[in-house]
Amino acid sequence: MSWPRRVITITGTAMTTSTDCTRADPGRRFILSAALFGAAPAILGGGCSAPSGEKLSFKTTDITGANFARSLALTDAATGEPRTLESYRGKVAVFFFGYMFCPDYCPTTMSALNTALGRMKPEDAARVQVVFVTVDPKRDQPKLLTDYVRAFNPSFAALTGTEAQIADTAKEWKIIYQKAQVKDENTYLVDHSTQMYAFDGKGRLRLLIKHETGADAIAQDLTTLVRATL
Repeated sequence: MSWPRRVITITGTAMTTSTDCTRADPGRRFILSAALFGAAPAILGGGCSAPSGEKLSFKTTDITGANFARSLALTDAATGEPRTLESYRGKVAVFFFGYMFCPDYCPTTMSALNTALGRMKPEDAARVQVVFVTVDPKRDQPKLLTDYVRAFNPSFAALTGTEAQIADTAKEWKIIYQKAQVKDENTYLVDHSTQMYAFDGKGRLRLLIKHETGADAIAQDLTTLVRATL
């Protein structure tokens, strides 16, 4: 069976998020407008220069100074404890939004992140925290969600919350998601943005990592962030 694809595209003037559902339903196609994001200067707060005069080179997209993803208030799926951005200070944190029943981008992204950590030096990888944020809290029950992410790597964490909390977080983080191919209240897909965001050890948003980025590039950039904030 074919499934919908979501693609994140970065251009010189805008970030475009699109979902192509033609593979699942011929003739059905819709585009989620880049107007939701605005022009690049607004996203990046006027530029991508590194804070504190740092001159770092990345394989992925440097979005240092971006004026979104500034807050987080969700729940750790494993412990039930509240989590904010402050919870991850001291580590390089990589956030990805998805759901357990995702047939393609979620498992491939989690696998790529696991491979990337495996290609880093152990002491550097130990300073990286991968965080999976569910966009389907109704079906992604905490215990199942924890088991899901830990199946890729025991160090991976998952966050959940109420429908309203997830929606508020997604809005702040420029994440778009919506149900698709709904058969009943428990049988559906969720079209969602597929980019990852990486924060440095000081809690600053630094990178947008496209879903198709290879593990080697991810490993290199995460290592750069780890060593820049030691």
